[in-house]
Amino acid sequence: MSLITQTYKPSMNVGQVYARPYGSTSAPLPIGNVLELSLEHSEDVQTQDDMTKLGGGTHAEVRRVKDVKLKMKLADLNVTNLARGELGTVEGIEAGDVADEPHIATLGGLLRLAHIQPTAVVVKKGATSAAATPVAMVGNYEVRPEGVFLLPEAVGLVAADKLWVSYSYGEYAVIQALTTKAVELELTFGGLNEADDGKPVLVEIWRASQGVTKSLALISKNFGSLDVEGTVLMDPTKVGTGISKYYKTSMA
Repeated sequence: MSLITQTYKPSMNVGQVYARPYGSTSAPLPIGNVLELSLEHSEDVQTQDDMTKLGGGTHAEVRRVKDVKLKMKLADLNVTNLARGELGTVEGIEAGDVADEPHIATLGGLLRLAHIQPTAVVVKKGATSAAATPVAMVGNYEVRPEGVFLLPEAVGLVAADKLWVSYSYGEYAVIQALTTKAVELELTFGGLNEADDGKPVLVEIWRASQGVTKSLALISKNFGSLDVEGTVLMDPTKVGTGISKYYKTSMA
């Protein structure tokens, strides 16, 4: 094959990364825009000194691959990527309504509601929900995605008023961070080499751990991303002479 003896082969790849849990038979799913994807090999090098002459040197050397590190920079902070990057568990919350959720007033403070992005908000005050009367929104509070903010100069409220909040909310996802172990994934990179007429390059990583993200920027001037690392592990299901238990590259 001429491809095997080809010398000119510059590389600048783009493409899709797909993942599925290791051992799963489900279809690999795209994980979104991956800004960086790399494999880094480290070696354990054992050497024997040459003691037969002056000046030293190396008489023998043995090199063994110590490990293969996987690194990814993920641009899409979707629920799946966030959950994997935070070692979290995911719960889907269905849309619903809340009647008379109890709170205590602090002027200039937030009433952190049980659900996010409330709509059709009604705030009442009174010793009990049955005896409570509505509080006008104008001049007293603002509805925000994170709850109800009581204005410092509220005219219809005083500190320690008993409040009752009724509202509706849409469906949303909750990720409970650091509640599970690192996931093991089978990864597929379907690449296109922009430096070589867009020719395909396919890398299949049979089994890799993915650790917790190094950082999670909550406020930033730049686009957010997840920097995650893992280790390419041996896949004992891959057998045969010349068959890699770690990863395979196919290119045109």
